Amino acid sequence: MKKVVIGMSGGVDSSVAAIILKKQGYEVIGLFMRNWDSSINGDFLGNPNINDNICPQEQDYNDALAVCEKIGIPLHRIDFSKEYWDYVFMYFLDELKKGRTPNPDIMCNKYIKFDYFIKEAEKLGADYIATGHYARMINNQLCRAIDENKDQTYFLSQLNANQLKNVLFPIGDIEKSEVRKIANEYNLITATKKDSTGICFIGERNFKQFLKNYLPNIPGKIINIDTNEVVGDHIGLMYYTIGQRKGLDIGGTKDKTFVVGKDLEKNILYIALGEDNKYLVSDSCIIDSVNFNCDLRPTKATAKFRYRQKDNDIEIEYLENNELLIKYNNVKSVTPGQACVIYVDDKCIGGGIIKEVRKNNEKLWYLL
Repeated sequence: MKKVVIGMSGGVDSSVAAIILKKQGYEVIGLFMRNWDSSINGDFLGNPNINDNICPQEQDYNDALAVCEKIGIPLHRIDFSKEYWDYVFMYFLDELKKGRTPNPDIMCNKYIKFDYFIKEAEKLGADYIATGHYARMINNQLCRAIDENKDQTYFLSQLNANQLKNVLFPIGDIEKSEVRKIANEYNLITATKKDSTGICFIGERNFKQFLKNYLPNIPGKIINIDTNEVVGDHIGLMYYTIGQRKGLDIGGTKDKTFVVGKDLEKNILYIALGEDNKYLVSDSCIIDSVNFNCDLRPTKATAKFRYRQKDNDIEIEYLENNELLIKYNNVKSVTPGQACVIYVDDKCIGGGIIKEVRKNNEKLWYLL
């Protein structure tokens, strides 16, 4: 009997993934990762989930343990708090300091869930590892999940072929509604549990209060990029991302207002009025930290520049220093620091991190 070590998060997806693996005849072992220590990091303030003297991660562990006991599999627990801090959270803070918009979930998968987790699973004698991600492996190739609305291949785009070897995604072939149905049939404690949101493994936080623990809050001016007029004050560039409309303290206009750029040196947040403003639109970008998980090197493909964004047709030029020039037709809010994830049909072949955004072959000066 083949042995599978599955990451148990205390959520409904990993719970049902474990059930499916058992039904398929595997010997299943659960492994819970503790990747954030709220007591040491002193970040209870502003966490809406903390009540009854138990933090959310401890509640997740208790839920995972209850599920494992109910379906009859063992649960091990491992602490990766230091590794998460070093490889994911410091990256997150460094990117924010640069005024960029990072995606810590992608780095968490690259360095924690599919690196340190795999090493720990091997110690337990695993033939395979499994997670509750909505994705599929078809002929050793990472592919989109059946449920397009829940597909999570975007967050797996930095994994290489070796990391994806011997990986199972048990719920990639079913819809989210079916996952809930199975959980209810087994009367699992996680059956109606809300899907996790927020920063990977840190969870939901009052983002502004949370970041004050780690980065200085430096207020500055909001400037209309068309008129160069000061129209308000921002609370710190790290709290804003390109294309953002809500949370802007600007009066005196009925037009929709969008964040379109930042000047880190002068601590300026640039805004523009109207959904059709020219500043949000670009036609190419350069990506670095490029990763491919297979031998495909297409010159035409599709890409997503944000999670759940529709596919965009792209042309790819292969540059030096492991960088790519990605050309596309007028896409809004392509943002430095975010991931550009490349697809060939249903295959997710990899991607990179957006380094520079361009229009008409020129770098957009207002984007860092």
